[in-house]
Amino acid sequence: MMEVTEEVAEQVAEGVEHPDAQHPDTQHPAGELFPRERAEIVPGAVHVPDWLGPGRQRELVEACREWARPPAGLRTVRTPGGGTMSARQVCLGLHWYPYGYAPTAVDGDGTPVKAMPDWLARLGRSAVAAAYGQAPGPGVAYDIALVNFYEGDSRMGMHRDAEERSEAPVVSLSLGDSCLFRFGNTASRGRPYRDVELRSGDLFVFGGPVRRAFHGVPKVLPGTAPPGLGLTGRLNITLRVGGLG
Repeated sequence: MMEVTEEVAEQVAEGVEHPDAQHPDTQHPAGELFPRERAEIVPGAVHVPDWLGPGRQRELVEACREWARPPAGLRTVRTPGGGTMSARQVCLGLHWYPYGYAPTAVDGDGTPVKAMPDWLARLGRSAVAAAYGQAPGPGVAYDIALVNFYEGDSRMGMHRDAEERSEAPVVSLSLGDSCLFRFGNTASRGRPYRDVELRSGDLFVFGGPVRRAFHGVPKVLPGTAPPGLGLTGRLNITLRVGGLG
């Protein structure tokens, strides 16, 4: 396994390709005539296809593998009602559990959560700039990351990111298998909602009037990861500003 050096980390944060960059293994799958374009799904929610090129994706996958190791590693999340989430999770900065945050893996091995890397926080700001055309204010510092690992039959029910006090946009990075991402409304888990296919390297940002919108992953598309990525399944890196200090 490749060691995630500081040099690699800086490349991930600072060397992100332009959204319109052409990447042969992600940009034009068989049967597609035109490249996918940036799209505003609803005001405040923006999909930027192919934001991360193949090299950046591989580096992030390796970083996720390191974060997933114990202590405070990848775990199965159990809900208060006794159920379990089918997507497994590891956290950085603060540990999310249903429904709050803690400095330790309170529903895991109890050890302190891994630190949020500075380069990943900067990547969050770069993502917002790519989606909205301008960077967030200087006081916006991404300090929490949730990394969810989806196997082929994993799902994520409709939910909203409500445990943070900050209204800063949520940043979502997709790696590996494609998925059907359902982006809904702020009032309920039901309609209206929009379904968006997220592929490896895609960026999705939502904030402003839809920062508290319900969203979920009803379906993963197994076997759709880029062949050179070295990943079976889907990784989603969600970056948030807690505002909890």
